[in-house]
Amino acid sequence: MAVPRTKWVEREFSFDFPLGLYASVVERVRGLPARLEDLLRGRPREALVRRDGGRWSMQEHAGHLLDLEELGLGRLDDFEAGLPVLRAADMTNRKTHEADHNAVALEDILIALRRERAEFVRRLDAYDEGMAARTATHPRLKTRMRVVDLAYFIAEHDDHHLASVSELIRLF
Repeated sequence: MAVPRTKWVEREFSFDFPLGLYASVVERVRGLPARLEDLLRGRPREALVRRDGGRWSMQEHAGHLLDLEELGLGRLDDFEAGLPVLRAADMTNRKTHEADHNAVALEDILIALRRERAEFVRRLDAYDEGMAARTATHPRLKTRMRVVDLAYFIAEHDDHHLASVSELIRLF
């Protein structure tokens, strides 16, 4: 029997690791497009768009990751502006539900995700130590986080959805 997965919204985070892990965390974030492409490329379209009950399809998970790039970039804007609280995510995932990601070509999602993530990582790569350590409050978690913690949070979210895709691959 598989180990039950914790729901994303039930995750708790402790952002107490050293700033010296910044480069490693950025590498995890940088790797999402390649890891996702590795999981999805070459799979039959029928499998990519197949849902398991009400759960998203593999392609919808990929589209959701693309949809959230705007939020990550916006939160970098918030840090750069010195805002005390980061912008909130839409916890209903309305953008993903309305996007109909199953109706578009997977390649289009992957290309857009690679482009958007490259911009996010470009900005992370340009930050100095002071910027990487800048803090603001995460609105849902109600905790202070640094830029490095945001990158870690995003990497964890990426892995959450990659694990969902892997589950669907095993299922179908």
